[in-house]
Amino acid sequence: MGLIAMSERDLQRIEVLSKVVDGRMTLVSAARVLALSERQVRRLLERISTGGAASIRHKAIGRPSNNRISDGVRDYALVLIRERYADFGPTLAAEKLAERDGLRVSRETLRQWMTEAGIWLSRKQRRTVHQPRLRREAYGELVQIDGSEHRWFEDHGPACSLLVFIDDATGKLMQLRFVRSESAFSYFEALALYLKDHGAPVAFYSDKHSVFRVAKNDAKGGQGMTQFGRALSELNIEILCANSSQAKGRVERMNRTLQDRLVKELRLAEVFDMDGGNAFLAGFMERYNARFAIAPARPDDLHRPVNLAPDRLKDILCKREQRYVTAQLTISFERQRIMLEENDVTRGLVGRYVETYAYADGRLDVRWKGHSLSYRVFDKDQRVTHAAITENKRLGDVLAYIKERQDQRPTPKVKTNSEKIGYTPRGRKPGRTTDFMNDPAVIARRRQALSDLDAAE
Repeated sequence: MGLIAMSERDLQRIEVLSKVVDGRMTLVSAARVLALSERQVRRLLERISTGGAASIRHKAIGRPSNNRISDGVRDYALVLIRERYADFGPTLAAEKLAERDGLRVSRETLRQWMTEAGIWLSRKQRRTVHQPRLRREAYGELVQIDGSEHRWFEDHGPACSLLVFIDDATGKLMQLRFVRSESAFSYFEALALYLKDHGAPVAFYSDKHSVFRVAKNDAKGGQGMTQFGRALSELNIEILCANSSQAKGRVERMNRTLQDRLVKELRLAEVFDMDGGNAFLAGFMERYNARFAIAPARPDDLHRPVNLAPDRLKDILCKREQRYVTAQLTISFERQRIMLEENDVTRGLVGRYVETYAYADGRLDVRWKGHSLSYRVFDKDQRVTHAAITENKRLGDVLAYIKERQDQRPTPKVKTNSEKIGYTPRGRKPGRTTDFMNDPAVIARRRQALSDLDAAE
């Protein structure tokens, strides 16, 4: 007879019951020690007497559960996962199997199946280490913002950036927006939608991107604020910059989650461009928040209403700079020379500064003490400045702009040295072009010379 594996409980029962068989312990004492009824102890004694000590083991050991899912359902679920949801996690795969295929399996069961099949790595195999930070207590007290550049539409479209606004207290997605790249105008657009939907929070929490923070301590103008920071200051909203990515880990982890879940949701919904993606994001945020957002520690909502006219809000969410007026009534703006229309007002502005309002749609407004001034663009030169410092997050958009400008310009013609000095080719190839030995004119001249020589002699 081979070895029989038994649990510690079964071994304890055999030891106590053997004492009862030997008469060293009463049946009542054995029932108390084993925490069983006297009837159950009698049954175990009868089982030992007929089947031996091995009969103490539970009869269901080694047998499959009566409630287990059949192997056919398991194989069918794994086939669907390999075909459609190969890169899905167990939670999302369980949701999509129930929604799209009508196959309801718990996520833990599906996790075991996927792990055994080698489709999914366990949590121990996916080591993630981050320093936890306590959430803020109230909704709207701190909103983390960041941009994530990724191939959101996979191979169906170019890479773009997703602007993410997430509430720190609840983990709720507040605003999502697909943009070409992270810039002041793209954040202005997302901020306008945020203010319309939720109001003004107490503060935003971001990284040290140049949109949010002036890197140079000796920067001229702006009072140490970026255009986005100046707009938030006028809206009475504070902007705080994290010293590391781990400090704003909530939005960083959200970026990784969206790069997994959102990409697959867009694929299943057959959304392959930014316009369709922005239309899809509202429903996605509603479903995500209903499932994963938590209640804040305090029930207060610290968002404040923004009571501003639309025109006033547009004047805040734009690029505003001061420009010096020269004696020719011109100002410089983004490698352009702009000439102000000469009138009684502009003639008195020589040597002073006017304010420029640049809007996202390309409009430019030049103002003096709130009054718009007429102007015309004297010359246009919008190429990227040579060796300009470019943020890594804007590199893709800048390169696309450069490529577009290069395609519009004609291919330059490279002149040779002969063309530079004004040499005009006469159609003759270099080297001897005439065979003087067989040239009829040369032969005739040679004969004439010989005849003249004979006559002279």
